[in-house]
Amino acid sequence: MTTIDLPQLRQWTGRPKVESDTLNVRHARLMAATLGLEQASFVERSPLPPLWHWLYFLEGLPPHELGRDGHPARGGFLPPVPLENRMWAGGRVSFAAPLPLGAAVEKHSTVSSVEHKSGRSGDLVFVTVLHEIFHNTVLALSEEHDIVYRNQSKEQSARAQQASEAASVTKPFTPDSTMLFRYSALTFNGHRIHYDVDYCRNVEGYGNLVIHGPLSATVLAGFAEEVTGKRLLSFNYHGVRPALLGTMLTLNAVVDQDQVSLWTSFPDGSVSMQAEAATG
Repeated sequence: MTTIDLPQLRQWTGRPKVESDTLNVRHARLMAATLGLEQASFVERSPLPPLWHWLYFLEGLPPHELGRDGHPARGGFLPPVPLENRMWAGGRVSFAAPLPLGAAVEKHSTVSSVEHKSGRSGDLVFVTVLHEIFHNTVLALSEEHDIVYRNQSKEQSARAQQASEAASVTKPFTPDSTMLFRYSALTFNGHRIHYDVDYCRNVEGYGNLVIHGPLSATVLAGFAEEVTGKRLLSFNYHGVRPALLGTMLTLNAVVDQDQVSLWTSFPDGSVSMQAEAATG
């Protein structure tokens, strides 16, 4: 039985981390190629699309500083949660001002909370990290990122959930192995659930490679701007059930003036990721 020492884990809250980066145009164009978008429109000073900030501020650790799952070993910036599996659960992002490509930017990060819960699938630890990105000392983006740790894979423990309403706009989305590889490379994401099928099946209990939660969220955020023709002001998203390679997904949206409800769905209509966006 795993012992969760919550007071010890909470010693990681409030520790600051500051990073600097440049919103490189080339990197954005490679992301555009990954999603099948026109690359020529990504030039100096054009606005970075929503959630593409995840392509930057990348951490490159040597192999001996990685855990068995390919993520950075625990106990650095993030607390050393003793549960085996970790997943990107969701988050809340506010866009205060556009981030122009080519700009020098700075990110301030802190672990804002660590919570322990016991569910039907066993122990769960939720870690929330606050990220703030500044351009010319002005706050341009604020993000709360939720990470969940558990001993059982989320696919095994998640129940199918149907959408609460019918979509007014839909679009197919079926990532292939090349898209998963490219997105892992662009975000320098070593998490083995996205490229090592034997690890997925034998260690974490997934039936196939897992489609990145951030990739699904990024596509949903772009879909929100596509169906409204407006810039995102906020985007709140939550992973309901992991999607695996080979799954045919559908992007769904319901637009109500400046508010958009969004979700990705499986062929049976159940939800993989859901989100709420505000535009303006």
